[in-house]
Amino acid sequence: MTQHPSHGRIDPYAGMREVAEFTLTSADIQDGEPLPAELYAESAGGANRSPQLSWSGFPAETKSFAVTCFDPDAPTGSGFWHWAVANIPLSVTELPAGAGALGSAALPAGAITMPNEKREPAFTGAAPPEGTGVHHYWFVVHALDVERIEVDPQATPAVMGFMMRDAVIARAIIVATGEFGQAA
Repeated sequence: MTQHPSHGRIDPYAGMREVAEFTLTSADIQDGEPLPAELYAESAGGANRSPQLSWSGFPAETKSFAVTCFDPDAPTGSGFWHWAVANIPLSVTELPAGAGALGSAALPAGAITMPNEKREPAFTGAAPPEGTGVHHYWFVVHALDVERIEVDPQATPAVMGFMMRDAVIARAIIVATGEFGQAA
């Protein structure tokens, strides 16, 4: 992981093959801005709700999408995966707020939610520990040139990333920030 030159943040995709970019927007989060309280974990004063996400401008060769949320600033030595969803059909270009809830019906048929760091197949909100400074939450939509990736539904988000690495043809990214006590 390297420091992102324009934002002073760790870029978890810096060492990966460069791909095209497309547009990711949200009614809930903006690039470089603090997360709203609802996106924090309940233990941190939030509602543990995943944000609304919409994407456009992806390559014509796209056949499916994957969505991830990763915090490279977590004091773990390996970051913290908050959310990972594979096999989102090409026809889906938006996820409503709360789509990441455990057992959510808002995700499209066939989509697989990988277990997050808490081992739950759901979105888990931000909860940066006291004294760890500003964390950067990388919400990424990955455009893939395959209709689905073959990944065990119990695999980790890192394994999902490995399984889809050669199929990723573009990424759309919003990096929002969070700090201890910000949701209170």
